[in-house]
Order: sequence, then structure tokens, then C-alpha cells
Amino acid sequence: MGPILHRHTGTCSATHSSLPPSLIIFAARGLLPAGTVNPWSKVWKSLCLPGGVMLLLAAALLHGGFLDVSAPAIDFYYYAVFAVGALLAWRFRSSRVLLALATLLLAHRALEFFSNGRIAVSGPGRIALEASAFLLPLNFAAASFLRERGLAFPAIASRLGLLFLESVFVAVICRPEETAAPWFFHTGIQPFLFTRIPPLALLAFVAAFAILLVRFFLYRKPVESGLLWSLAATFLGLQAGGVGRLGSAYFATAGFVLAASLIENSYVLAYQDELTKLPGRRAFNEAIQAMEAPYAITVVDIDHFKKFNDTYGHDTGDQVLRMVAARLAAVTGRGEPYRVGGEEFTILFRGTAMKEAAEHLELLRAAIEQSTFRVRSALERRSVPRDSDRRSPARRSDVRRAREILAEVATEKMSVTVSIGVAEPSARIRNIEQVIQAADKALYRAKQAGRNRVEMASAHRRRAARLKRGIA
Repeated sequence: MGPILHRHTGTCSATHSSLPPSLIIFAARGLLPAGTVNPWSKVWKSLCLPGGVMLLLAAALLHGGFLDVSAPAIDFYYYAVFAVGALLAWRFRSSRVLLALATLLLAHRALEFFSNGRIAVSGPGRIALEASAFLLPLNFAAASFLRERGLAFPAIASRLGLLFLESVFVAVICRPEETAAPWFFHTGIQPFLFTRIPPLALLAFVAAFAILLVRFFLYRKPVESGLLWSLAATFLGLQAGGVGRLGSAYFATAGFVLAASLIENSYVLAYQDELTKLPGRRAFNEAIQAMEAPYAITVVDIDHFKKFNDTYGHDTGDQVLRMVAARLAAVTGRGEPYRVGGEEFTILFRGTAMKEAAEHLELLRAAIEQSTFRVRSALERRSVPRDSDRRSPARRSDVRRAREILAEVATEKMSVTVSIGVAEPSARIRNIEQVIQAADKALYRAKQAGRNRVEMASAHRRRAARLKRGIA
């Protein structure tokens, strides 16, 4: 068998990103090559849906005059949201969302209690608003860094203890005889005329928004987006005074966004491959049900992936899968890539003939072959001999040699190749399952022909027909 990878020597850095550098530049300028789906469009879509749309709809209903929302309706909305949100957080065992909901509920109940349900400009009600406006963004920023560890009491005890201490702090500073918040809430920064939120709390909101936005672009998870838009709804609620019809509606919307992020997260887990961020097999099975001719189906397989995985370790194998998936996500011709299992991927081309799809696939194959990366974990630790026998010079020599090999491999740039098979429906191949089988057979021929190539199903039929005519 041939080599399982290509090595490239040189000194320049070659760590891969989630998108090819050329596509990042073109996407930023809006000048992507013809037939390429903007790779950032899905990112912005996942950022704005569903939280951004829900907040926009709530603002339109509350301020646009499209619907006269009564106070009883707001109360029902408020209690229903927090009850359903808590049940969903319990069902999905999401400690982050449950604690965020508890933070919202405690803050709003404190505002209602200390202000007697009216917007206050001084006294305990105003102090409660200033304290909540400062503590809420800090709690949301902290929640974004928490790991999901389930709802077992030891896992959330410290966070619940912190919420209790914050509640006690707010109760102490909002005593009836107090007329103003503690001095540290009033810095030398001049208050802004357009907001009820004090300057220090406003800075806390800005910092929390920045943290949540950065973490969303790093991890691109629905809960990160939910925390961001929930905090935005909370800001609007505090800007509206925190209490009354508008304040309660915005706090309820903040809870609604968090609950919706849990549902969106469960959808993503079911339909998206967690490692590569491509749609998974379930999404593929649903997509092919709606396929109508003309279309082309492509099967992509990483060459010698098992040997690569065994030699360099599973961490490096995961690195390869992510790199290949990133290139597949940028395929031209409006192809739709999926990871259907292991090192195998599938691309659907809707409204595209096989020959046209093959041209885009050849560009994809070349892009993957030319992509390089550095091995982060060159060999598994178990393959390195331990320096346990210090009395044996030969043993020490083996250890040093193994470490030298590791260092040498880790400084080299490497690349992988893929084999691709593509098929389309025809008079003999009618249903979708037959097309997939034809693409699989084409992939097998690409492997037999030396790998790192694109093979069309029709090419085999033409060769078979020529062979029959030659025999005749």
C-alpha cells in the first residue's frame, strides 16, 4: 500500500483554520467564487436564530402597537416561561440554563419587592435596579464559562451558594432606610442621559456582551447564543424600569430565549456532527427524501485514514477530520456536505448534473491535497517507551530516539488525500438508494485506481461497453 500521508518540510507555520484563508478574505469582501455558499452565512444564522428573532418579535409587539398586550397576559406569559424553562432545563440536565433562569427570576422578584411594583427613582427600588443591573451581566458572563456537569447537587452547590450570597447582599443594601446605593456603584464616570442603567453597570453589560459574543464565535453553540440574546432582553427590561408591563415582558422574554436555546441545542445535537460541525447522518437521511432529478450524490473517503489514526493517535485523526470537513464546507457548486460516519462524507448537489459536479469535486480534491497542518499529538503516549530503567544505557537510548522522532514529526507539515465517487440518476439507476450504491462503487474504483482521484459512475459503464464491443 502507498504512504498514509504526505510530509512537507519547511519553516512556515501551517496550522489549519476552520475556513481556508482565501475564502475568509473573499467572504469578508463579499467576493466568493461563483457557486460557493458563503461559509459565514450559517454562522450568522445560528447567532440570530432563534434568540434574536424572538427578541425582535417581542419588541415589535410591545412597542409597535400591533397588539395590545394586557397586564394579565404578561403575567401568564411570565410565569409560564419560567415554569416551562425550568422543566426543560431539568429534562435536558442543563445546569447553565437552570442557573441563568434562577438568576433572572431572583433579580426580577427583588426589583418587584423593593420597588412595590413601580418604577423608582430613589430609595430601595432604585438601589435594587442598580445592583441587579451590575450583577446580572456578571452572572451571565460567568455562566458562559461553566461546564455542563448535570444537576447533581455537588455540581451546582457552589453556584447556588453564590446566588444566595448575592441575594443577601441585595437585601442588605436595600433596607428601607437606605436612599442611595453604596458608593462603589457610583464611580466618577458621568451617567449617560439615554439610559436608566448606571455607568458601572453599563460597562458590565458591554463586557458581558463582548465575552458572550466571542465565546459564541469560538464554540458556535445555541446555549452561547441564548445567553447573549437573553442578556440583551434583560438590558431592555432594566432600561424599561425593570418592573411593570414592559419590564416583566422583557424579563419573561429573556427566560423564553434561554428555554428556546435548549430546544435548539437538542436539535443541533441530533442533526449535527459534534466533531466536524457538519450535518450528520440523520440530516442526510432527511435531505435525500426531498431530492428530485437532476441531482448528483458524492461519497468522499479519506485515504488510509485508519493507518493514519493508528500511527499518529486519535487526537491527530480528529484534527484531520476537522480539516477535511472545513474544506468540504467550502465546496463550490452549492454542494451540501454531510458526515455520515467515520472518515466518510457525502455531498449532495441539487439541480446539478454529475459532470458539472465532478468539476467542483476536482477542485475540492486538489484543495484538500494542498492543505497542510501540524501534528498536535504525533504519537500516542503509550507508543513512547518510559524511561523507567535508568541502569540500562540501551534503554535510555531508545527513549531519546523515540522523543527525537516525536519532535521531528511534530515540526513537519503534513497533508492527506481523499478519494471521491459521484453518481446521478439515469434510466438504469432510478431511486436514491441505487444512486448512493453507484457512488459507492465509483468510490471503490477510485481507491483501486490509486486513490486521490474523482471517479464518475458513468465512466465505468462506458469502459464496460467499450470492452464488450472489443470482445464482439
